[in-house]
Parts: sequence; C-alpha cells; structure tokens
Amino acid sequence: MSRIENIFDVGARSMSAQMVRMNTTASNLANAGTVAGGPEEAFRPLRPVFETEYGDLFGNSSLATATVREIVQLDRAAEKVYQPDHPSADSDGFVWRSTVSVEEEMVEMMEASRQYQNTLEVMSTLRSLMARTLSMGS
Repeated sequence: MSRIENIFDVGARSMSAQMVRMNTTASNLANAGTVAGGPEEAFRPLRPVFETEYGDLFGNSSLATATVREIVQLDRAAEKVYQPDHPSADSDGFVWRSTVSVEEEMVEMMEASRQYQNTLEVMSTLRSLMARTLSMGS
C-alpha cells in the first residue's frame, strides 16, 4: 500500500475501512436466517479486523489511520433446527441456521455509517478551510 502523505490520505483510508465494514454487515444481513445441510456449511457472520497504519515511521510524520487487515468469520456455532420438510435437511430432519443477529448487525451498520459521515464532514470542512486560506491573499 502507498504511503500516507497527508490528511486527505488519512480520511480516504478511514472512509474505505468503514465502507468495508458496511459491506460485511450488509452481507451478514443478507444471509440472516439462511439454513444449510450441515454445521460446517452454515453462514457465520463476518467482521473486518482493523489495524493502525502509521505514516512515516522513521520520519517526523504523526499521521495514522485505520485500515482493514482482513475479514474473519465469527466463531459461533450454527443453530440446529428441526425442519424435516426442508430440502437441505439431513437424515434426521435437521438443518443448521445462520447465527447472524439482525439487531447486532443494524447497530454495526449504524456505527459504520456514522463513522463514515463524520470522516466525510471533517474532510469537507478541511477542504473548505484550505480554500478560504488560499483566497485570503487575493
């Protein structure tokens, strides 16, 4: 990944990380309530793992931002449900339901959305202040 050069790089990477967070949450919501024929096949919620990325470690830069290092599945056991009429049911009539909590995912999505909006507002304000500073001399 390229170096962090300025505050706009910080904002862009932060917004990108929040977009990944929103996309994984959307994927989780889309798979809420899905069932599978076995516990290994059942959908497990996804979460991005963030890490701090620093600007120039050996220079004088104090810039840092959050980036997504990886996306992991949460270690939750699938819920065993008796549905003998379901086409994916095993020989005993059980299917395994996804462990996605819709309420938890909605909170996650609201938090990601607010973080994205906050960063966007900071970037807009900074751009406006820079433009006003440049126009002071004319």
